[in-house]
Amino acid sequence: MLLYIHIPFCDSKCHYCAFNSYTDRFHLKKEYMRALEKQLKNDLKNIDKKIETLFIGGGTPSTIRYEEYTEIFKIIKPYITDDCEITSECNPNSASKTWLEGMKSLGVNRISFGVQSFNDEKLNKLNRAHNAKGALSAIQNAICIGFNSINCDIIYGVQNDSFELIKEDFDTLFKLKIEHISAYSLTLEEGTKFYNKSEIKIDDEELSYKLFDYLKENGFTQYEISNFARKKDYESKHNYGYWQHKNYLGIGAGAVGCLNNYRYYPKKGIEEYIKNPLDYEIEELSNEDIVVEKVLLGLRCSNGFEKNILNEKQLKRLIELLEEDKVEEISGQIFNKNFLLADELALYILE
Repeated sequence: MLLYIHIPFCDSKCHYCAFNSYTDRFHLKKEYMRALEKQLKNDLKNIDKKIETLFIGGGTPSTIRYEEYTEIFKIIKPYITDDCEITSECNPNSASKTWLEGMKSLGVNRISFGVQSFNDEKLNKLNRAHNAKGALSAIQNAICIGFNSINCDIIYGVQNDSFELIKEDFDTLFKLKIEHISAYSLTLEEGTKFYNKSEIKIDDEELSYKLFDYLKENGFTQYEISNFARKKDYESKHNYGYWQHKNYLGIGAGAVGCLNNYRYYPKKGIEEYIKNPLDYEIEELSNEDIVVEKVLLGLRCSNGFEKNILNEKQLKRLIELLEEDKVEEISGQIFNKNFLLADELALYILE
């Protein structure tokens, strides 16, 4: 069982961000945290398995003082495993040394920094709230405090990006001995400032391959289309849980939970959520829906999917891909050989 907690507050709205986040609701922070606690207590009562991983995401979790998380951690303590992976996202501008120390004292053992770049001009273009110097300082603080599992997000495919520019970002992380890197290609999401600015994105498949090869040359193994780790131990167990289609609780405004054959959605608006954090929209999942998700997710990562979930027509298409050496089969499990083709391969099998 996985647990996700959503913090929808941000100091600024990045021009590419489509996540549920707000820059003008800070006065509701305390009320929001009390609503989170109410939903958390309710949802945890209904589970019969221990929480293996907790991920606090956003938005920006570091916009909330670490003291405000104290009750959250008290509530979850009886439900988590002894080796629970507990991750918190944070932004360099708000993840102060005090905040990082406080979160570590509460039990957070993995930190994920939204760095995106160490180039100030690019950070400004993305409307990030930090600069390169601030990012370096925040990461160094986390290392000094004793976090030995740190992820840094890097975004590429932005106007004027080049292999040399992204290489500099990676080289900085190599020098810092960061254990995990998430390298995301820019996507133009509806509802974002970048959505109608096609010139801001560069589609360069060759750049992706060069970047992936460079990470591999420097000891990082790609285990998902955007995720790379120095060792298996540093891979995100929480993300793996999603890809394996494990059950997960979704706590907070705009979060998503999934239990067996249904998905549930708490209210997205902060005010609505605070008013009634137990008001969920329910979506039932058919067996076909679950197969589609397992194939799509399995081909995007090193997890793969079980061959026996496919119907006869889908199996025929899979055999074609096996014969063309696009995918491989090991003991009835199907694995992708090129994550950049994941969606294309999945759609072909499922068509």
